[in-house]
Amino acid sequence: MLAVDGASSLTEQVIESVREAIHSGELRPGELYSVYQLAAQLNVSRTPVREAMLRLAEAGMVRFERSRGFRVLGRDPREIAEVFHLRLLLEVPAARVAAGRAEPALIEAMRAELDAMRAAAADHDEPRFMRHDCAFHEVLLAAGANRKLVSMVGNLRDATMTLGASTVDRSRTLADIAAEHEPILAAVEAGDAGATAQAMRSHIAHTGELLLAQVSAENGVAAAPEDVDLIHSA
Repeated sequence: MLAVDGASSLTEQVIESVREAIHSGELRPGELYSVYQLAAQLNVSRTPVREAMLRLAEAGMVRFERSRGFRVLGRDPREIAEVFHLRLLLEVPAARVAAGRAEPALIEAMRAELDAMRAAAADHDEPRFMRHDCAFHEVLLAAGANRKLVSMVGNLRDATMTLGASTVDRSRTLADIAAEHEPILAAVEAGDAGATAQAMRSHIAHTGELLLAQVSAENGVAAAPEDVDLIHSA
């Protein structure tokens, strides 16, 4: 269940293993599990397991029950809608500001990250792809000179990743996701702040819509109209 390869911390690897176990049905929503048993199953100490479960609890994926262990929770479509509502409120105007300050170094950095995304897509290396996807957004947002905003958006992206919500090979491919970044870069290169904001809005809203539909389907229902509206109200 857990492969320790040294590429990331034990806590991160436990998080990934637990996510995979939840998605495969090995760990079932509503069931109560013990940190001690999970540590033994993964053949690691209790410390990284406890840290991983705290992270997953913050993301709303599990809930601790005092002196009993943790319970796996179903993913909440509303949480997905709220995360992407916030991302749109933050990233769209920030992209507009950053595009107005675009310099050759910014365009070169964004192009490098997009090229790296395409290469990772060709190798079907999702973790590497997502690192460069995050970097593409961070480079652009950092040009807006608001470090707190960059940090806040990073936390929102981390929350989505910790929940294990991904559209890859479900509703679109890595190559499809990379292609959605091309209009953003083209608008920045053209110095068109309005087009940059619109391209960013289209990309984030589309991702939010797809994830909302997927998580809702996992719960056996269609996406609630009010959740869809929340994404589009930003």
